[in-house]
Amino acid sequence: MRISYQYRLKPTKKQAEIMDKTLEMLRYQYNYQLAQRFDWYEQNRCSIDRCSILVCHIPELKHKPNRFSQQATLTQLKKDRPWYKEIHSQVLQEVPKKVDLAFDHWLKGDTNGKRSGKPRFKRKGSYKTFTYPQFKREHFVFNKITLSKIGTIEVIVHRQIPDGFDIKTVSVTKKADGYYVTLSLDDKTVPTTKPDFDADNIVGIDVGLIDFIVTSDNERIAAPKFLRKAERRLKSAQRRVSRKKKGSNRRKKAIKKLATQHKKVADTRKDFHFKTANNLLKKYDVIALEKLNIKGLAKTRLAKSINDAGWGQFTSILSNKAENAGLKVIAVNPNGTSQECSSCGQKVKKPLAQRIHNCPNCKVSLCRDLNAAINIKNRGTHDLKAQIMSSMRSL
Repeated sequence: MRISYQYRLKPTKKQAEIMDKTLEMLRYQYNYQLAQRFDWYEQNRCSIDRCSILVCHIPELKHKPNRFSQQATLTQLKKDRPWYKEIHSQVLQEVPKKVDLAFDHWLKGDTNGKRSGKPRFKRKGSYKTFTYPQFKREHFVFNKITLSKIGTIEVIVHRQIPDGFDIKTVSVTKKADGYYVTLSLDDKTVPTTKPDFDADNIVGIDVGLIDFIVTSDNERIAAPKFLRKAERRLKSAQRRVSRKKKGSNRRKKAIKKLATQHKKVADTRKDFHFKTANNLLKKYDVIALEKLNIKGLAKTRLAKSINDAGWGQFTSILSNKAENAGLKVIAVNPNGTSQECSSCGQKVKKPLAQRIHNCPNCKVSLCRDLNAAINIKNRGTHDLKAQIMSSMRSL
């Protein structure tokens, strides 16, 4: 099982300066290597897609830079620019890996074939994380962590690392309120499925904007609307930024305060998502939810409310926690869950403003969201049985 623990660091002034300098040097190297990729791409582009019988107009392909060829240049980089010796070699080698991932996701796409946008050059202050791909457990003792080329830093350990877990990687991230360290932990002895897993203990949940979730057992959690409640403070902080002279120290301080306010909203939302997911997984072994196109929904007139709810983050947290607990989350087809009657299956068309489901066929009357949650549970039960039958056939 793979989990991540994040702790806040308390570096000295000198250590903070070293980490700031490290991030800036890594940013320069990231932009330089990304520019090499773009140069290769432009040199190998051609408007002609075929050649005539007599003459070939397509130029000879240039050598394509990749992760390993760019890593091989780092030795010469340290000779030409000796200040790069201040960075741990493995931390520096992670930069070509990031460039490779960003460039390949643009040209080829991820494992599902979904392509992302064209990579951008990092402006000052936008490169925020560096990673140690290998780490020894003895370098993290009590409330101290030793990072190569930086030193021993005090850590606020709000929870202990579970017994049996090994530290695989360590990432240091700069946020609005300081530096944080993320430990990637692994324990291969933890079973992937809970020993007393009950496939019949299933619930369907319907996410919304009025109620954050409505379960098929008719339990409701109101939408907290963290961003809406903080809008006045954010507006005031943004106004202070806009009134300050660009490039001044006062503007930098105002920007930091604004970023801290935004981080507080994001952290509060994330904490709410974790607690909600934890409460659901304590009660149920299987959770069925809709597989929504959240990016598409976020382009509608309800964009601010949808982003404030954070359905995508909640789904990701719920799935990860379920996997770590040996439980299951099933994403079902969302089409028609609100229109279909959960009692008889009759389609009852109704506008979004109509919050009560009244079926003319079986005369059932219940909340629209509860009706959708029951339909999600039924579809999840069907999909789970299909998965179990498929796994039994494979055996």
